[in-house]
Amino acid sequence: METGKNSTQEHSQTKKNIFILSGQSNMAGRGGVRNHHWDAAVPPECLPDPSSVLRLDAHLHWQPAREPLHADIDAKKTCGVGPGMSFANAVKERVGVVGLVPCAVGGTAIKEWARGEHLYQSMVRRAKAAAGHGEIKAVLWYQGESDTSSQHDAEAYKVNMERLIHNVRLDLHSPSLPIIQVS
Repeated sequence: METGKNSTQEHSQTKKNIFILSGQSNMAGRGGVRNHHWDAAVPPECLPDPSSVLRLDAHLHWQPAREPLHADIDAKKTCGVGPGMSFANAVKERVGVVGLVPCAVGGTAIKEWARGEHLYQSMVRRAKAAAGHGEIKAVLWYQGESDTSSQHDAEAYKVNMERLIHNVRLDLHSPSLPIIQVS
């Protein structure tokens, strides 16, 4: 039987196909959350697969991925089910071992994800730490609701998103890194 330490070492050494999960609450996972409590229900497409789907925790250690993926990242809010696990389970047969890097924080506006801001810097730091254990395949971005409260913010979203894409690709040294955006 493996000990926790051996399992952690094995996960760290496995080459991963890395996907950055970023944005706000829908990415962080609010499925099953009612009155600030998660019901702990996990749909079949989000069930863990400890041998094929890993996550980078808040302390930059790899561990088997399970819902809620963002519990230690979006720690000031209650997290539940988000799209990360179902995505990983859908692609693992084609890509191999999946490494998820949760970065999303609920209620955030795109200006909080600008280069130099805490959320952006944290995402890039986490992505670079993950890249030492595999290849970053894409950023999954699910954000935008916080930018609909004013006409100005809504009109500025396109330019801010284009700048975010440019900066992420530049800072991760990956000029053609796919950014998969839910809008």
